[in-house]
Amino acid sequence: MGEFNSDAAEALKAAEAVCGPLELKEISNRRGSAVWKATGPRGVASIKLGTGEAAEVTAREASVLDRLPGYTVTVSRFADGVWYVTPWLAGPSTWDVFRLVRRSDEGKGEALAAAVELCRAVAELHNAGWVHGDLQPQHGIHTEEGVRLLDFAWSRRVDITPCPTFDGTMIHLTAPELAARIITGPQPVITTQTADVYALAGTLWTCVTGSWPLDYEAGGLRKDATVEAKRKAIAGKAVPMSTTMPWPALQARLRYVLLADPDDRPTAPELAKLIEAVGA
Repeated sequence: MGEFNSDAAEALKAAEAVCGPLELKEISNRRGSAVWKATGPRGVASIKLGTGEAAEVTAREASVLDRLPGYTVTVSRFADGVWYVTPWLAGPSTWDVFRLVRRSDEGKGEALAAAVELCRAVAELHNAGWVHGDLQPQHGIHTEEGVRLLDFAWSRRVDITPCPTFDGTMIHLTAPELAARIITGPQPVITTQTADVYALAGTLWTCVTGSWPLDYEAGGLRKDATVEAKRKAIAGKAVPMSTTMPWPALQARLRYVLLADPDDRPTAPELAKLIEAVGA
């Protein structure tokens, strides 16, 4: 485990105000963005530190959290970065809920309910006028109070100009029209709720199969192909979908979403209804 950045001592004080005396555990640390779990007798908090290029990304995410209902955040700058503290979201990710499904034929009822709950959480965000911009299998947490979303660094209100530069998030879950816009410009790239629904369907496909929905090798791309090469192929719809179908009843609906043109994709609440029908 790495050492907590001593320049961000004020973040520890903010976490102590929520939790009491702290025990720290490093959860992740990559590309200048570190997340720590702070546990104390009064509660649990998440501390996020962004340094270098990740500093403004962290500040942007904190700004989004501050405007979303149901989230609380304390944020400040330190010597070489930005930190924020927010209550820890306790519960499994959607990826975790589907773990038994990936290993056997069991657990489908719980997984189906989790998929519907994730769709409804995205629908609630969309209804509030937001685009998430980076939905992934680990970005939905199934708490006792319902699904809460994570990682809002690329989120924006639909009535606000997006970030001045955007080069995509998880390439495997990037909608074709978004990939094309990233390539051809102009910036800023307008992320959309429709692209969110593509990523949502791709997220659920990945949770079912354990692999991405696109078959790059069948599209003539090597395993070590660059992100740029994959983005170009995705933009040109030159990558076929995977034929791995361990749960056909659910995956047929997800496949429909992933292959549909943007104007024909269902909304997040419509996708929730499609998934609910699997268990009917």
